[in-house]
Amino acid sequence: MKILLADDHTIVRRGLSSILSEAYPHAVIEEVSNGVDLIKKTIKQHWDIIISDISMPGKTGLEVLKELKEQGSKVPVIILSVHMPELYALRCIKAGAFAYLTKESAPELLVTAVNHILSTNKKFITPDIAILLAGIFENNTEGTAHEKLSNREFEVFKQLAAGKSGVEIAETLQISVGTVSTYRTRILEKMSMQTNADIVRYAIEHNLL
Repeated sequence: MKILLADDHTIVRRGLSSILSEAYPHAVIEEVSNGVDLIKKTIKQHWDIIISDISMPGKTGLEVLKELKEQGSKVPVIILSVHMPELYALRCIKAGAFAYLTKESAPELLVTAVNHILSTNKKFITPDIAILLAGIFENNTEGTAHEKLSNREFEVFKQLAAGKSGVEIAETLQISVGTVSTYRTRILEKMSMQTNADIVRYAIEHNLL
């Protein structure tokens, strides 16, 4: 078995590697610290499963999922995040992730998720994500305003909601200040807002900070 771990924190990668090595002593486990290197590794080598952080330099986990899909890759990806499922889980599952686990729950669920995915080739849905999915079907609505945003727009939205300046957002997401401004305009239009204060207020009301 070949497993690729992607996380920009060394201590997290080592912890995950330890868990997986214990469960799969004969597995080959390699590590990368960013989304760009993750993509490079997937082009050069075959992997049985990828375990990736969602917030990484260069490319986020969501961008990695999109690029892998565009490449026609079939390798299953488990997304790990410090964020609660309400914030990113449905976006990740929709983008093609086979599982979304919080880093808090990962030690208990990671091996279970890997076993399930590799044995069934089906998504591993935790109870909290199942509740989110059920809510969407039961309400039969188009969802909340922030769900209209693309994944990149949502990243900029979160940065704006946190009070970051255009320059700070550009540095964090490695895009130009002009691109940040373009995303901000799209966000305001899609969410029928006028100012950054509206974004902050919305984020607080919907527990997105």
